[in-house]
Order: sequence, then C-alpha cells, then structure tokens
Amino acid sequence: MSALALLVGIIPVIGWGFFPTVSSKIGGKPANQILGATIGALIVGFVVFLVTGCGFPTGLNLFLGILSGCGWGFGQIMAFKGYSLIGSSRVMPITTAFQLIVTALWGAFALSSWPGVANKVIGMIALVVIIIGATLTTWNENKENTNAAALRKAIIYQLIGVIGYWLYSAAPQVENLKWAEGFIPRTVPMSGLQAFLPQTIGMVLVAVIYCLTQVGKENVFKEATSYKQIIAGFFFGIAALAYLVAAQPVEKGGLGLSTAFVLSQVSVVIATLTGIYMLGQKKTHKEMVATLIGLALIIIAAAVTAFLN
Repeated sequence: MSALALLVGIIPVIGWGFFPTVSSKIGGKPANQILGATIGALIVGFVVFLVTGCGFPTGLNLFLGILSGCGWGFGQIMAFKGYSLIGSSRVMPITTAFQLIVTALWGAFALSSWPGVANKVIGMIALVVIIIGATLTTWNENKENTNAAALRKAIIYQLIGVIGYWLYSAAPQVENLKWAEGFIPRTVPMSGLQAFLPQTIGMVLVAVIYCLTQVGKENVFKEATSYKQIIAGFFFGIAALAYLVAAQPVEKGGLGLSTAFVLSQVSVVIATLTGIYMLGQKKTHKEMVATLIGLALIIIAAAVTAFLN
C-alpha cells in the first residue's frame, strides 16, 4: 500500500465529510441544495471524462450508469429534507447506518459476499451494532427539548432515501448477479471512471425533475443559492472520483475495495462533528459522549462487514 494511494483514500473522507456541512452552511431549501450539488458533480464528471479519456458507455451500460445516478439523487433529496428538520450532524449517522445495512445485505445475499454461515452470523451482529451506534448518535439528554415528530419524520425520509442509495451502488453491479448471467447482455463491463459521467447525468436529471415539481411553490432555477450550492457539489464529485481511484486493487496502485470503503466511512465522523461545531448543532457533554461512541461503533462494524468478503 503506497503513501499516494492512502492520500487519495483520505480525499473521500474529507470531501464526503464536509459535503453536508458546506451544503447546509450555504443554505437554501432541499431543492436549491440538490440542484446545485448535482450540477457541481456533473462539472467534475465532464472534467474527468475529458482529462482521462476513459470513454463514454453505450447501451445498457449507459442506462445503468444513469439509473445509478438517479438513485443517488433521490437518496440525497431525502437526506437534505432530513437536514432541514434535525440538522446534518444528526442525519448523517442515520443515513450512513442505513446505507451500510442495505449495502451489506445486498452484497451478502445477492452477490454472495459473505460466504459461509459463520460470516453471515458475524455480519448480522455487525449490522445490529450499526443500528445501536446510529441510535446513540440521536440520543437526547433533555427529553423535553426533543422534537420527536421531527426526528421521526427525518428517520422516515432516510428509510425511503436508502432505496436510492442502494440503487446508486447496486445498478453498476448487475453483471455480478448470478441470475443475470446469460440474461443481461453486457459484452464489456464498464469501469468506475466510465460510469462516473453517466451517474452525474442521472443525478442532475432527478434534481431537475424534483425542482420542476416545486415550481408552483418556488422557482429555484432563478435563485442564486442554487448555484452557490455548486461548491458543495464539487466536494461530493471530487470525493466520489477519489473513491473510485482508491478502490482499485493494490496491484494497480489502489487500496483495494474493502480498505477504501472502510476508510471512506470515517467521513461520517467529520460530517457529524463539523455539523456540531461549524453549524451550531449543539449537544450536551453526555450527548457528545454518546455520539462519539455511536460513531465508533458504526465505523468498527462497517470494517467488520467489509472484511467478511
């Protein structure tokens, strides 16, 4: 494992860690946030396409890339709705936990990434630990100051949104499904870099559709805040690109998928702490202790699920 590969692997930690905080700091409604963020990601996608010459997929590959991006766009809209209710520092651990659970279960039972009964048992225990960790991050010492309705609504948004995040990671993996062999005509599997631009196109597509549904209430296409959010999109896009590079096999100069994945999950710590200290989403001393323990449990359990493959 080279120092350069480790350095690239840290970029997603920083980019994805600061993305929700930067977006919340810029402000605006979920429609402003998703429009600007996806435009920023699309710009990064075009630059990568032009600089690397990675090629543009066609046919089913193109469709699956766009579908993957549509999934992320939908999931992120739900996340932004959650931020507006209870703040990014509380939503991010919940969102991360749901993503880890769904992604791990998909890998274990659809892609057979947890071979053997023992691995499946350990994996299921790790998922329970992730749930406990996420619960700890939302704990409130002063029950009378807790907006239970807002918390419940935010959690429901994340439960719905995780479907999109699952699609984001699952769509490019269709060729790995056992039942898909001989059924889905894919002659040349697309690389992560080739999938990146179609994904960002899908993200923008969902954002535009969502914003059009809001035109009767607000026209975010005319609001400056929407375009300021492009800065937040750069954070996401650069982080996503770096993750694709870091996840390459060690023999190709990367960290390997498992190591890159676990390292990227540290972003939830940055997202949570920057939300608390930079956005004023304050917690009491006991709540901070519970939050830090919860974050540690999430990261440790994520590492367990990743290395069961």
